[in-house]
Amino acid sequence: MKIELRHIHKHFGPVHANDDITLTIPSGSIFGLLGENGAGKSTLMKILSGYFHPDAGEIRVNGSPVVLHSPADAIRFGIGMLHQDPMDFPPMRVIDNFMVGYPEGLTLPRAAARAALESISARFGFTLDPDAFVGSLTVGERQQLEIARLLWLGAQVLIFDEPTTGISAQQKEKLFAALRRLAEAGKTVIFVTHKLEEVQILCDQVAVLRAGKVVGQTRAPYDLDALVRMMFGKAVSKGQRTSAPLGDVVLQIKRLAVEDIRLRIAGVNLEVREGEVIGLAGMEGSGQRHLLRACAGLVRPVEGEIWVDGENLTGKGYHEFMRRGVAYVPAARLEEGLVPTLTLMEHVILADEQRGLVIDRQTALEKTRDRIATFNIRGRPNLPVESLSGGNQQRALLALLRPGLRLILMEHPTRGLDMESAIWVWETLKRRCREERTAIFFMSSDLEEILHYSDRILVFFSGQVSEPIPAEGTTTEQLGQLIGGRGFPSGKEVQP
Repeated sequence: MKIELRHIHKHFGPVHANDDITLTIPSGSIFGLLGENGAGKSTLMKILSGYFHPDAGEIRVNGSPVVLHSPADAIRFGIGMLHQDPMDFPPMRVIDNFMVGYPEGLTLPRAAARAALESISARFGFTLDPDAFVGSLTVGERQQLEIARLLWLGAQVLIFDEPTTGISAQQKEKLFAALRRLAEAGKTVIFVTHKLEEVQILCDQVAVLRAGKVVGQTRAPYDLDALVRMMFGKAVSKGQRTSAPLGDVVLQIKRLAVEDIRLRIAGVNLEVREGEVIGLAGMEGSGQRHLLRACAGLVRPVEGEIWVDGENLTGKGYHEFMRRGVAYVPAARLEEGLVPTLTLMEHVILADEQRGLVIDRQTALEKTRDRIATFNIRGRPNLPVESLSGGNQQRALLALLRPGLRLILMEHPTRGLDMESAIWVWETLKRRCREERTAIFFMSSDLEEILHYSDRILVFFSGQVSEPIPAEGTTTEQLGQLIGGRGFPSGKEVQP
């Protein structure tokens, strides 16, 4: 199915999110849409999928103009979108989520739906239990469910908005294999990303957006340096590894065990010092999140102890950990980190310590403007957070962290951020390590991020946790082997 976007314009107040964009996306191809955070990529795709209506311009499907008033309209024309944050219902079962949006009457063909889900899963190598609750799935499995649902609803054009954010390298390989099979079957795949290496290995051609405009288009093979210059208007480099001088022990974990119905990790011992950055590496669902949440008081350990600044906080709740200077930044921004419908200023009011019974809204407004400027958030104080792009939501989360924290626990800290933004975030975090003596404990699916910014690394595999290994001197290949269980630092090799 051939898609044409002609002279698309979209404004949000004074922000010109899409500025006269014209693109042609051929059928049966994987078309990359590349750009920095806030470049207008997601807005353009939401217009194509019926979530937004353009202020001006035209959409053509196979040469015929169409008007899309809603996502339901878009799916009737064969266009479906998989968003950065999963659009599903975690308390419901997989089969019930799969059937959401079924268009024909009130009687849902449950048996036929189950058969279709199993058939699509087998075809694309998905691992979906129809009777499992969606809340128990990993991000990668939730993506698989959404792809299957869109295919069942008849999607011929599938839009993927930053789909590799927060999934493991192994899940990314499965996703890319599925996208290639979709293109081979004649589907049109639009792949929205800010990651150059993903464009290089996956996309047949790419268009680059900057500040709401198309600044260039090219086909494979790609000149990555030229793509960076198109994205940012300049060359961008990560710079050298840096470490802060280490101080006293901030976090002490003793013989810790955490479990849920799917996994148990046990016998974890670790000391994290002031100024230190500890990275957690492993396939998604290997226990990294369990450990982080236990260290924030969000999950109670079944064994062992957690000490912060010499005080035993085992079994205490999150508010007690917060009072001790511990902050937690979740990967699920709109589900756990931010409050949809509340504005940026209201988030600042909630995050800051309040004095007295009356909120000083003028002071809050000034603080919000200052943080918008400091963190380069593309938004205004009175904008609801859900209206921001994913990258700007991530910047907003980081802007809400109070000064003087002892320990920051983070899931995928640069999730959804382009290269320049990710570098800036880590420069800001490392400055906290140097100047405020803050310790950082984080998980990431990006092995290069873990190696470049960590001092030490814990590797998770099949319920096991390694002894800390130094990040400096470890390669991505070595770390990838450890994550797969080969040469695992538990003293014996673990076969996957």
